[in-house]
Amino acid sequence: MSQVFVPQNSDQLWDFLDQESRARIFAGGTDLLVRFRRTNENLPALICLDRVQELKGVRESGPDILIGACSTHSALLADPLLNRHFPILAQALRHLGSPLIRNSATIGGNICTASPAGDTLPPLYALDAELEIRTRNASRRMLLKDFIRGPGATDLQPGEILAHVRLKKDVDFNVQHFEKVGQRNALAIAMVSLAALLQVSPAGLIEKARLAWGSVGPTVVTSPEAEAALIGRPLCQETLEHAMPLVRKAVAPIDDLRATADYRRIVAGNLLLRLAVYHTLTVG
Repeated sequence: MSQVFVPQNSDQLWDFLDQESRARIFAGGTDLLVRFRRTNENLPALICLDRVQELKGVRESGPDILIGACSTHSALLADPLLNRHFPILAQALRHLGSPLIRNSATIGGNICTASPAGDTLPPLYALDAELEIRTRNASRRMLLKDFIRGPGATDLQPGEILAHVRLKKDVDFNVQHFEKVGQRNALAIAMVSLAALLQVSPAGLIEKARLAWGSVGPTVVTSPEAEAALIGRPLCQETLEHAMPLVRKAVAPIDDLRATADYRRIVAGNLLLRLAVYHTLTVG
């Protein structure tokens, strides 16, 4: 039976890490503990961050919104700052798991698990999320897109924790949309997901675009070429069809138990087409 440490604050956390440098860190445990139970690995010591209040909550910090890495998905869904500034992230959180999972799972855990199917990752990529990573005596920042190296692989070093997610609060995109396709309507792992941020002018022309797909590559996939193809055009089916070949070229899906690579490539383009329907419904 592995030893489990439950620090009450960050000072206790660093003290425990000094004693057990190989300890695995978790918060909700909805990924880590399930994986260890399935594989029957010999667990090292565990450190649970659930009671470290400094790593929870949402607050303003100058031009940024600071999200504690140990904030549960349910807590984030109830937070007025997050809902006001980042509705695309709230949309993704509502699609994530069941209420029981959302009550335990954390945004930091979703990031550090680094699954290509992680529901919060495409919105965070589109929002240019920056991560605050800490040790006892130092901190560093890096973009999420640089932090995630591949499936289950991150830039987190021994003795470091993910402390906060930083998002710029002056997001001026007036179309924010997240959608995923799974094998069921609920409680499904994404076969393909899309996070889209668009700035559409009063005349109906797309002025800025950020697009990010999940489950179609080893990490979240973006396509500057597809984004550029939308600029200066009206938000309509014809414009989105113009960009679809670029989307299907950008993604690099695989065959697995949930879907084939060809199916995922088709759906990635089709989700882009649905932006026109979504925009018509929201402005109409």
